[in-house]
Amino acid sequence: LALVAAVADTIIPRADTPGAVDVGVPAFVEAVVDASWPEDDRATFTGGLNALQSRLGGASGSAPGARGDAIDAIEGELDRGAEPVRTYWRLKSLIVHGYFTSEPVMKDVLHVQVIPGRFDGAAPMRAVRAPSQSTGAPHHG
Repeated sequence: LALVAAVADTIIPRADTPGAVDVGVPAFVEAVVDASWPEDDRATFTGGLNALQSRLGGASGSAPGARGDAIDAIEGELDRGAEPVRTYWRLKSLIVHGYFTSEPVMKDVLHVQVIPGRFDGAAPMRAVRAPSQSTGAPHHG
């Protein structure tokens, strides 16, 4: 999670708006991977994170500028199928998704109203009339 937090903080740092770490993106990434990915994919991702940690070296725990330079180098690679580049892009996708779908970002940054309208629990009820039985015939329907 420390690596995920470091990468998330580098990709979406705190500025005038909350950063990825501020809105809980590392926990989101962990929850998605643990709860919805098959075991083989989780193992591949974890191995890729280890390779990414090795590639970033000390940069993952250092100043954002050094992390940013290391991440820029990874993003500049053309072969996105090789590790750790593949895992980096998967991680970045999760970070961006987690950030922009978080409640604080949707409400306070993007000003998205997920459910339009409003709920009024005290709305007046209209009376419903029973069907007319004036013909004497049985009512079907």
